[in-house]
Amino acid sequence: MERAAALDRVETIVDTVASEPMAVPIREVWVYGDVALGLDPIERLDVYVTKDLMLRGDGSDEQEARFETEYGVKGVGKSVSADWAEQFPDHLRANDNGYAAPEKCLAAHLVDDSEPIHLEVCNASFEDNVTQRLRGAVARDAYEQILDPRGVCLWMDGTYAEETMAKLRGGELPFPTLSGALEMLGLEEEKASEAADAMRQHRAEQTGSTVRGDVI
Repeated sequence: MERAAALDRVETIVDTVASEPMAVPIREVWVYGDVALGLDPIERLDVYVTKDLMLRGDGSDEQEARFETEYGVKGVGKSVSADWAEQFPDHLRANDNGYAAPEKCLAAHLVDDSEPIHLEVCNASFEDNVTQRLRGAVARDAYEQILDPRGVCLWMDGTYAEETMAKLRGGELPFPTLSGALEMLGLEEEKASEAADAMRQHRAEQTGSTVRGDVI
């Protein structure tokens, strides 16, 4: 993607989150990786969304049963908003067990299948998830699962960071190399370099739109 087009696309995502009902409440929208670094063009656009967990349902048993019958998706009104599903039934997506998957529903709403966009969805903030993912990945020697820590928050609790977006468009936000950023998080130099290589290889293998959901 051309950098300008990628940032235009980010603004569209933010506008959608700010103006339309979502499958689950959204608190933050970030971008990270190549687009944050000022690269042009970028291979993929990485977007991070912080969501709230739905602790109270907003639908009736009748609605839940109807969506299961008509769309084959369980849990509407519990794991995702029934009000949202009534308005955007085409964006309903289920996990392998047939229950509504918030991250997949958000991806269907915010990203087209053919776009080179990766969407990360988690109930934790970007910084907290970076730390958690790093610990888990190092413990399992699964460096490709590390979340690139070089991120920029563009929307939080209803407020759009216009000045930050302007700096992002101008390439004015300084970031270290990927291995350098991982060293700043506590990895030794050799491990940081190995992890950065694994992360880059993993990203190069991804095509089209992809989504990952985490709960911390």
